[in-house]
Amino acid sequence: MIDAVVFDLDGVIVDSEQVWDEVRERYTRESGGTYGPGAARDMMGMSAPEWSRYMADALGVPGTPDEIVAAVVERMLARYGEQPPLIPGAVEAVREVAERFPAGIASSSNPELIDVVLRVSGLAEVVRVAVSSQEVARGKPAPDVYLEAARRLGVDPQRCAAVEDSENGIRSAKAAGMTVFAIPNPHFPPSDDALALADRTLTSIDGLGNCF
Repeated sequence: MIDAVVFDLDGVIVDSEQVWDEVRERYTRESGGTYGPGAARDMMGMSAPEWSRYMADALGVPGTPDEIVAAVVERMLARYGEQPPLIPGAVEAVREVAERFPAGIASSSNPELIDVVLRVSGLAEVVRVAVSSQEVARGKPAPDVYLEAARRLGVDPQRCAAVEDSENGIRSAKAAGMTVFAIPNPHFPPSDDALALADRTLTSIDGLGNCF
């Protein structure tokens, strides 16, 4: 029995995983750091304190983690503007689900980026809670952000469904005890091992409403 549905943001509602990658890569290279081929996957799902520390320690980006976060988020907000790259059908799918279940967001994005997407898409009026991994101790693949979303919704995590696209996101939601619907990210597809953890794999978000 499902009592609530929690959505990831990047890669599920907004097509932004590659935007994060482009922004962090450009900032790393412009700052004199080295952006290796595994950097994007390493940082996927990390909280802001985690990926900024990674950029400082592993990629050689100068400055404190707080300074790195501020610079990257400023660039992300400039890229988003008033038109974040919404995934076709995502807003309609979230609205359809929210008519039947309490809906939440559990995202690795910073709160200000989550707010932009929810405001511009109109989903702020139907999403009951939005949790950034910046607000919890550990980012994905740890379960913290999903557990916090379930807590704020007042629902047992084992009675929640999670909608995810990435490897670390799938692992995070599964570790929280949720029923996981995977919609594999075409830019950074999850491994077969991660997909095997999902309870159901969909090719797009369009058919999500028929799964409940």
